[in-house]
Amino acid sequence: MGRIILQAMEDVIGHSGLNTILNLAGSSDVIENPPPVNFDRQFSFDRLSRIMACTESYFGPRAGRGLALISGRACFKYGLREYGPMSGVSDMAFRLLPLYTKLKKGSEIFAEVFNKFSDQEVRLEETDDKILWHIERCPICWQRKTEHPTCHLAVGILQEALYWMSGGKSFQIEETACIAQGDPVCTIEIHKLPLS
Repeated sequence: MGRIILQAMEDVIGHSGLNTILNLAGSSDVIENPPPVNFDRQFSFDRLSRIMACTESYFGPRAGRGLALISGRACFKYGLREYGPMSGVSDMAFRLLPLYTKLKKGSEIFAEVFNKFSDQEVRLEETDDKILWHIERCPICWQRKTEHPTCHLAVGILQEALYWMSGGKSFQIEETACIAQGDPVCTIEIHKLPLS
């Protein structure tokens, strides 16, 4: 998953921009030796959190947030290529499900992928109008202290996942709680009804 995040960030900020961020984050070793193409958990939470913090610091809070969202959206295409066939979301049977069923089942599948292939811990909760994506062990804000929710990369991934699952509809998705600001878990609220 570390390789997917780095590929997505490179798509968004370019090769030299990514190298600058990696150098600032104390991860210059990744420039010459990117994470391998395997399922080993070699990309630490500490490293990812520093990279995300340096992105916000280098580009400024607003631009850093925007770049993290766009990078998250770009992560989805690489993640779908890597994990889609084994998870079943790329199958025609999944694509033909009704929208609400796809959202519910897709959220469960995506949470399972993160829980199985990373040390991240995701738990889902559902209300009448929302799916709550709780990250109980979050790599994006790992050991950070912020005044506002900061897991924009995760929000971007979910934005793109729902856009893809719904065939091009946008949904209101926002992080309402974040471990970095002192909350017990990072919570991302996904409204079930599309905006468009």
